[in-house]
Amino acid sequence: MLTAAVSRDVFASPPVDSILAAIRAITGPLGCLLIVKNYTGDRLNFGLAAEQAKSEGYKMEMVIVGDDCALPPPRGIAGRRGLAGTILVHKIFLLGSSPVTGMLHSFTQPS
Repeated sequence: MLTAAVSRDVFASPPVDSILAAIRAITGPLGCLLIVKNYTGDRLNFGLAAEQAKSEGYKMEMVIVGDDCALPPPRGIAGRRGLAGTILVHKIFLLGSSPVTGMLHSFTQPS
């Protein structure tokens, strides 16, 4: 289940300190999975927080969702942001029955 969500105002990524505080607050012995939208600021700040958490000894994985069926093919450097696809990733991860999610499932579920 979704344990935490870290957000900020529209078009602003949450700061690294807020993300790191959430990681510290909810991460148990099985580790933490960050599901991040493909937005430049989110990728940067969540990535920095994940690296900091790893350096503190937390078990971390990060998945970046970059699929959005509502947008046309990318033009220029900005890619798809993962707005619609993120919900599907959460559902697939929670089901844990797909071969695609095998590694994530084994990372978060006791064997």
